[in-house]
Amino acid sequence: MHMRRGLRLGVTGGIGSGKSTFAGMLARQGAAVIDADALSRAVTAAGGAAIEPIRQCFGADFIDAAGAMDRARMRALAFADPGARARLEAIVHPLVGAAIAQASLQAQRSGQRLIVYDVPLLTESPFWAPRLDAVLVVDCTEDTQVRRTSERSQIPADTVRAIIATQSPRAKRLAAADCVVFNDGISLDQLHTKAHQIAARFGL
Repeated sequence: MHMRRGLRLGVTGGIGSGKSTFAGMLARQGAAVIDADALSRAVTAAGGAAIEPIRQCFGADFIDAAGAMDRARMRALAFADPGARARLEAIVHPLVGAAIAQASLQAQRSGQRLIVYDVPLLTESPFWAPRLDAVLVVDCTEDTQVRRTSERSQIPADTVRAIIATQSPRAKRLAAADCVVFNDGISLDQLHTKAHQIAARFGL
């Protein structure tokens, strides 16, 4: 089957679903992966483009000793105050969008066959649908999300459930999917097999 170059696949899933692990497996199959979370962390790291606007909007208390955004303090504020969350997003999202556009252009110019966008909040935003050829959802149960995230990040279970509540409902993500990978009760080897199958489906 002939596959054109530059196919754009959005990979998403709730926190703890394993979407970034799966995107990394696609990268090892030859896909170019653009990680929206990594780009977001970059703009809020010390010297990042969002730091001065965050300082001006929220105050110096939200910048840590290293000069990066204090993620724990900002997370607590964003959960408590939706208006603060909206102000933060208004600062960070345009910067991340510009970084994604630049990375996409570079991938297209290099002749990549498959460009994977690793986006945690893909179905929460109308931005993505017209810009993708397909959406893949990495899915698991909420209990699995809570267990994985608590173990990985040492975050209390009730905090993880609060984060899950801010994301799209599982049913909404699944309704937006062209492909679903159920990542629950399987080994990493089995997940890698699924990544190989998906990569082949998109011409890698």
